[in-house]
Amino acid sequence: MERLFLLDAYALIYRAYYAFIKNPRINSKGENTSAIMGFVNTLEDVLRRQDPTHIGVAFDPPGPTFRHEAYEQYKAQREETPEAIRWSVPIIKDVIRAYRIPILEVPGYEADDVIGTLATQAGARGIDTYMMTPDKDYGQLVGEHVFMYRPRYGDKEFDTLGVEEVKAKFGIAEPAQIIDMLGLMGDTADNIPGCPGVGEKTAQKLITEFGSIDNLLANTGQLKGALKKKVEENAEQIRFSRFLATIKTDVPVTLDMDALRREQPDEETLRKLFEDLEFKSLIDRLFKKEKAPLPPPSDQGTLFALFDAAPQEEPATPSRLSHLEDLPYRYHLVETDADRRALADRLLGAAAFAMDTETTNAEPMWAELVGMSFSLEENEAYYVPVPAERSEAQRIVDLFKPAFAREESLKIGQNIKYDIIVLGHYGVEVRGTLFDTMIAHYVLQPELHHGMDYLAEIYLKYEPIHIEELIGPKGRKQKNMRDLPPAEVYRYACEDADVTLKLKHILERELDANDARRLFEEIEMPLVPVLAYMERNGVRIDPEALRQTSELFTGRMRQIEQEVYALAGEEFNIASPKQVGEVLFDKLKITDKAKKTRSKGQYVTSEEVLESLKTKHPIVEKILGYRGLRKLLSTYIDNLPTLVNPATGRIHTSFNQTVTATGRLSSSNPNLQNIPVRGEDGKEIRKAFIPDDGCEFFSADYSQIELRIMAHLSGDPHMIEAFREGHDIHAATAAKVYKKPIDEVTRDERRKAKTANFGIIYGISAFGLAERMGVDRREAKELIDEYFLTYPHVKAYMEHSIEEARRLGYVETISRRKRYLPDIHSHNAVVRGYAERNAINAPIQGSAADIIKVAMVRIYRRFQAEGIRSKMILQVHDELNFSVYPEERERVERIVIEEMQGAYPLQVPLEADCGWGANWLEAH
Repeated sequence: MERLFLLDAYALIYRAYYAFIKNPRINSKGENTSAIMGFVNTLEDVLRRQDPTHIGVAFDPPGPTFRHEAYEQYKAQREETPEAIRWSVPIIKDVIRAYRIPILEVPGYEADDVIGTLATQAGARGIDTYMMTPDKDYGQLVGEHVFMYRPRYGDKEFDTLGVEEVKAKFGIAEPAQIIDMLGLMGDTADNIPGCPGVGEKTAQKLITEFGSIDNLLANTGQLKGALKKKVEENAEQIRFSRFLATIKTDVPVTLDMDALRREQPDEETLRKLFEDLEFKSLIDRLFKKEKAPLPPPSDQGTLFALFDAAPQEEPATPSRLSHLEDLPYRYHLVETDADRRALADRLLGAAAFAMDTETTNAEPMWAELVGMSFSLEENEAYYVPVPAERSEAQRIVDLFKPAFAREESLKIGQNIKYDIIVLGHYGVEVRGTLFDTMIAHYVLQPELHHGMDYLAEIYLKYEPIHIEELIGPKGRKQKNMRDLPPAEVYRYACEDADVTLKLKHILERELDANDARRLFEEIEMPLVPVLAYMERNGVRIDPEALRQTSELFTGRMRQIEQEVYALAGEEFNIASPKQVGEVLFDKLKITDKAKKTRSKGQYVTSEEVLESLKTKHPIVEKILGYRGLRKLLSTYIDNLPTLVNPATGRIHTSFNQTVTATGRLSSSNPNLQNIPVRGEDGKEIRKAFIPDDGCEFFSADYSQIELRIMAHLSGDPHMIEAFREGHDIHAATAAKVYKKPIDEVTRDERRKAKTANFGIIYGISAFGLAERMGVDRREAKELIDEYFLTYPHVKAYMEHSIEEARRLGYVETISRRKRYLPDIHSHNAVVRGYAERNAINAPIQGSAADIIKVAMVRIYRRFQAEGIRSKMILQVHDELNFSVYPEERERVERIVIEEMQGAYPLQVPLEADCGWGANWLEAH
């Protein structure tokens, strides 16, 4: 059976681009490939999920269309196309051609019209046709054999809309009435005027009552008041808007099903395009590689003979083990005690060596050693298998302890923190200077990928074929190398060490060339052993406290549930956004401006929307409370006990150094940095975090560090004065803005000033500030104006940051950490505005991250130097947490406060607040 899919290219391209706007895909050449990747993923999903027999992709042509000629203002309000999309479109067309899919483009007509014409012709021939677009206007074309195929927002599913679905979604009698609705309500996206004062609900009501615009205009006497006047005065505009909103079905193009027949893609051209774009995962997914046979190990003999061997010729460009047997690599399997000792001795005498571990699990606290690999020279590496039997494994690892512990040697790794933690299970201390290739690349290019395969592909031109491909999805997920015999693993393990060494040689030159070595060597690398130490320490939780909180919250949820039912006058599923929307907006009618989702046409009931409606009806606050408790229960209270490591009795989060573009640490498995701090319910979770037996919980937190950094960077004398004199900065700001003595500032004025302090310096608009403070836009604008009069250097700093970003293409923190902003020159105001806000935000957030990292390293070293047994166990943004022995209480507090406050010399004093308690809540 024939099934034709027609794709609206630009609608899907824009959707893909903006889906990645906060986290764009940037390749090593600095190209923003978000739109291309998103479009290709969407196309692949359609091909795989729907398996169409025929397919075409329609593009808007260059130049004006008949609508522009009829109406000069058509789409005139739209922002200029983002540069990344303009750059992407020719490449997307090349990709489509490589898929051997026809590109449909007719001068003078939009893609909508081309699709409308072809879909109508195909439907008339009984061919099931699917118009793929997020654009609601296509609903007017739906018929017996013509459907809309709409991507949903927020997931990877699609909606198929036929006649009945369109009628239900828009509340109309037939799909063609969408044209009349659009004629009345207009379309802000296309700048179609419609009838002033008529929105979607009114348009729907009028079309339901009169059936069409023509019948409405012929019977305006049945209307009343202001609506009658608006419709009669704008009759011609309504008719013209209907003309603009009508998708043409008579474009001069003829349906040719043979031309649209789906063909096999040109894999060679596609692969080349994807390689140029650096779509590694896509290549791996689409073009399954043949598994190359592994060559046998080299003859072992004695390692002394191998060490003395004459150097071999430089190898040709490698292909990530796919042709290893043809290359002069010297990879060796080390299996005898004599060879192990010889290798251990050589490592002990080396100035530097690369290292890697093969393990049973991707989580270091759950992993056991399977083997260790080392490289001292490029193209030469050694693999030492480690058996599962613990005593024999320990004996083998002990041979290498002196080499790992030698202070004078440089240890090189890719994500070396993982190796340090795993080796720690065997009593190994990795000392000396560290060089982590993953972190080096993160310092250079914070927004790119930093995995070994990616770096090897970019810098060494390797074609990645890694061990996980040989052991399937389960192995890839668990990274259990014991599933393969050592004779197979050793080549890959050796290669990891060899590649790491090669990357180190390249990346250290890049660090120098980009003036990033100091940041790398003085902040990031010294932090690695600190994080490894914290992760191994873990943090204790009190399961009984969580159990009691679970019972309490569950009981409160049931109570709120009954209160919501009473207010609603019926029982419904409070966890269902659809049912919540129907109760709030259809039954209770708490607002006549309810928004609907683009995909399912159901009411939007997000937290943001409900927060704005809290004053409309008491049921809203109840629903928000229910949702908050439910989220706390599922995410933390009921989940945290399942994450306790049975061997240690603790939770061991992973602190990630290479995730955020700003330089902040993130936390995963579990994420302990997102535990709520506001509200009594969120605080209940912190109560369950406890110190070691016989210890106290100590928490130290930077006070208003981002505002202090702003004072330092801007040099604003008024802000500096407020901090130097020890004033409450929010009260001091309110006093200056409202022009009154500081002791006369009200709580509400201080609250507004606090909101302004943290919002304005990040480029918040008057609208955003008004929303956040709960005031009208006029008051918010006046507050912003007064704020900048109070702190004129802050305004100047913000403007200077944006100008510097435009001049250099990046901004820097106090430690010269760079944040690249390629969109700072965009002609699209939305895209450019996002980059401008980052130009202001990144130096502040990044500097705060630099400062607390320095403090962590110094505290760790002081603890070691002074023999402190107490432990640093958690870092959450600007806060450090400790488990402290009572006899060390005064010393720990003194060390922590000294090092936090002395981490960096600012123009204003750094201050840290601290507290003690039996748990995190009490201490914070």
